[in-house]
Amino acid sequence: MKGLNNKILEVDLNHEKFNEVHIPEELLLDYIGGRGLGVKLLSDKLPPNLNPLAPENLLIFATGPFGGTIVPTNGRFSLVTKSPLTNGLFYSNSGGSFGVVMKRCGYDGILIQGALKEPGYFVIEDGKTEIKGASRLWGYDTEKTLDDLKKIEGNRINSLMIGPAGENLIKIAAIMNDAARAFGRGGVGAVMGSKNLKAIVVKGGDSKVDIHNRDLLKKYVKVAQDKIKVVPITRSSLPKFGTSALVNVINILGMFPINNFQKGSDERATQVSGEEINRKLTQEHEGCYACPIRCGRLTKAGDMKGKGPEYESVWALGPNIGIYDLIMVTQANYLCNKYGIDTISCGGSIACAMELQEKGLIKDSSLKFGNESILKELVKKIALKEDIGVQIGEGSRILSKNYNSEEVAMQVKGLELPAYDPRGAIGHALGYATSNRGGCHLTGYMASLEIFAAPKKIDRFTMAGKPDLLVLKQNQKAIEDSLVICAFAGWALGLDYYARFMKAITGIDYDVINLLEIGERIYNLERLFNIREGLNKKDDSLPPRFIKEPLKEGISKDHIVPLERMLEQYYYVRGWDKDGVPKPELLEKLKIKRI
Repeated sequence: MKGLNNKILEVDLNHEKFNEVHIPEELLLDYIGGRGLGVKLLSDKLPPNLNPLAPENLLIFATGPFGGTIVPTNGRFSLVTKSPLTNGLFYSNSGGSFGVVMKRCGYDGILIQGALKEPGYFVIEDGKTEIKGASRLWGYDTEKTLDDLKKIEGNRINSLMIGPAGENLIKIAAIMNDAARAFGRGGVGAVMGSKNLKAIVVKGGDSKVDIHNRDLLKKYVKVAQDKIKVVPITRSSLPKFGTSALVNVINILGMFPINNFQKGSDERATQVSGEEINRKLTQEHEGCYACPIRCGRLTKAGDMKGKGPEYESVWALGPNIGIYDLIMVTQANYLCNKYGIDTISCGGSIACAMELQEKGLIKDSSLKFGNESILKELVKKIALKEDIGVQIGEGSRILSKNYNSEEVAMQVKGLELPAYDPRGAIGHALGYATSNRGGCHLTGYMASLEIFAAPKKIDRFTMAGKPDLLVLKQNQKAIEDSLVICAFAGWALGLDYYARFMKAITGIDYDVINLLEIGERIYNLERLFNIREGLNKKDDSLPPRFIKEPLKEGISKDHIVPLERMLEQYYYVRGWDKDGVPKPELLEKLKIKRI
C-alpha cells in the first residue's frame, strides 16, 4: 500500500536478533496501520491468558499512512500491548517525532518480544539495528537517561524510555517519549521494564513516503490548514492554553471531580486553570511534528522546569486530591515525567488512598485530602516502591480491594478515570464503561457533543441517541488512531477530510463509510481479545458512586447514570448479544475470525 513501507521490524530480545517482516497488503487494507495494525498483530501472535509481565508479551509501536507526510498533526503514533493494570488489550498514542523518524528508517512499526538478560537499549539508524548495554543507565530518571543517550548517540535522536517506575514494574508506569511526552496509561512502562529494555533510539532515515498524488494531497491539505485556522478551539484555545483550558469550563458545568469524585466543582479550581498556567508558568509554546495547533507548553514552576501540565494531570495531581497550589501540582507533574509514571492513575490511586484514610481504613494521618506537603515525596515512593507507595503503585483497583472497599476505586476495568464526572454527561459515562482499554475519555469522546457542541450540541443528561452516537465516535477514534492523526485535528476536520487524504496518498478511493467500517472492525477485534482474556459484561461497569449517589451541588446535581438501560441499547447497536459478545453475522460482515 502506498503511504507505508509495508514492513515492520521484529525484535527478539531473548536472542538479540532483528528481523524485517513484510506486511501483507490485505492486512493493511483491513486494518490500515497504527492502532489497527497493532491490534491485529497482538491478536494473531499473543498466546491466551499470558501474564502481561511475562517475556512473551508483545510491545508493538506503529505509525500509519499519514505519518511523515504533510497531513496536519501526523506526528502521532500508536502502541499496543497487553496491560498489567487491566489484564486486557491496551492501546495508547503519543506525539513528537519518534514515529516519523521510525518510518523514515524504513519501518511502519516495531514488534518487540522476549526479554534481555541484562538491561539494554536498541538503536535503529538508517535501517541498521543494534542492541547496546544499559546497565549504567538503569536507575536513571528519564531526563538523565535522555541526556546520556544524546552523549552516546548524538543530539539528533528521538527516543522512548522508561524511568525507575518502569524498571520497578509499577503497574501505573509510563513509557516516556523524549522524556516529556508519554504513552502514559495502562502500565505499559512496566511491560517495557519486564523486558529489561531501558530505551529505544531512532535516528537518521531518508526513506520518503511513497505518495500516489502529491499535488492532490497538497490541495487537500491547504483546505484543511485553512479550516484549522478558523475554528476557535484549534485557532486560539488550544494554542494559547493547551488542554488545561478545560479546567474552568468543566468546573462551571459541575463535573470537575474533587476529592476522588466526591464533589463536582470547587471555586478554588480557578487557581490551577489554563489561564493561571499561561499567566504564571508558561515560558514558550511548542508542538509535535507537522502540527499547526501547537498545544504544548514549556513551563517553569519554582526552581523546576519542564513540559505541561496538561488538563488531566493538573486535575489528577491537584483538585482530585484536594490540592490547589499550582506550583506544587506542576512540580509533581514534572516528577511523574522524570520517574515515568502515568499522572492520571497516579492521582487517581492517591485519591483512592486518601478516601480510604478518610474512612479510617488507612491509618497514616498524613495521607489526607489537601495535604500538599507529602505530594512530591509520595510520587517518589510510588516510583521506588517504598512504604505506602508499594500499594498505591498497584493502582486503585488492587489498593481498594486490599481494604475490602472496592467502591472507592474510581476505575473501569482497572484503569483510573479521567477528569470528567460521568454524572454530568451520561453519554460520556457510557463511553467509560464500554471502552476496550478501560476508564478512558478518548476512546469515544462524547464530551465533544454533550459539552462542546461539536459538531452539534445534545442534552448531556438524556439517554436518547447516546448509544448510537457513541458507537460512531468509538469507531471513528479507532480509525484516527490507525491513520494516525491527532484527536485535536478532529475539532476542525473529520473523516471526510481523512478519506480525501487517503485517496491522495494511497490511490484508493476511500470514503467515510469505508473508514468507519475499518474502525468498527478494529473495535470488535479488541472486544474479542478481551473476551478471550476473561473480560465480559460485568466489566462494562462504573463505580457504584455514579449509579447510586447523585452530586449534591452545582449544575450537574441530582443526576446519576442510567447505565443498565444504555448498555442494553449499546449492545444492540453494536450487533452484540445480550452478554456483550459480537454476533457471528457481524464478525462475518467484518471479516473477523474468532480468536
